[in-house]
Amino acid sequence: MASAGQVVLVTGGVRGVGAGICRAFLAAGATVVACARRAPDEPVRAGGREIEFVECDVRDPERVQAMIDEVLARHGRLDVLVNNAGGAPFALAAEASPRLHSKIVELNLLAPLLVAQAANAVMQQQESGGAIVNISSVSGSRPSPGTAAYGAAKAGIDSLSTSLAVEWAPKVRVNAVVVGLVQTELAHLHYGDDDGVAAVGATVPLGRMAVPEDIGNCAVFLASPQAAYVSGSTLTVHGGGERPAFLAAANADVPAVGTPTTATRQP
Repeated sequence: MASAGQVVLVTGGVRGVGAGICRAFLAAGATVVACARRAPDEPVRAGGREIEFVECDVRDPERVQAMIDEVLARHGRLDVLVNNAGGAPFALAAEASPRLHSKIVELNLLAPLLVAQAANAVMQQQESGGAIVNISSVSGSRPSPGTAAYGAAKAGIDSLSTSLAVEWAPKVRVNAVVVGLVQTELAHLHYGDDDGVAAVGATVPLGRMAVPEDIGNCAVFLASPQAAYVSGSTLTVHGGGERPAFLAAANADVPAVGTPTTATRQP
């Protein structure tokens, strides 16, 4: 879907979801530049090709501009930005320090805006314009206990994406991918051993957590010509969502969700 030769920048693209996004774009034929604060132990590869790496702290305006300048120096243009860098440690809102809350919002909301501004300045001057894909989270639209500031920042990303889509049209399209549960190399830190990971996956209607490439494939679509009329949208990628807790608590004798039933016609 992505045009061969597209130049794509993925922030936080060396591990986890970011690495999956990079692999999806590599497989689609794009030239992929990934940034992070430190280089990966192993380059991210797909289809016999690998990413280019640029060291960057996306919270630093000078480093962000230097990164964009480096991409232009290497390739002469920037077609796609995927704002993926982010995350937050578990910290109850009543106990976390104001500094921690500030840093979480800075990384997950203000930094993507900073990188998007720098990318947009380039894309507006290109005849072909460009596309920006912001990686958001279901935490932005449902309770996020233990990561409240993160959830609030992701809600901000959803709003930001719609506003930038209006401000930067028609040259630049801006969309968001709202991500649910994803199984990455760090899944054991969140869900425990293999049994824990499987049990969490079983709560998803599609029967498993996403893998990073599932998110990457959606980002590739939103950046592609096939999505040329898609802007200001949020694409939710969560395998059908989460089974409502009340269904597990209820004791009514009804089939489980997803179980085939025989309809009965009332006389």
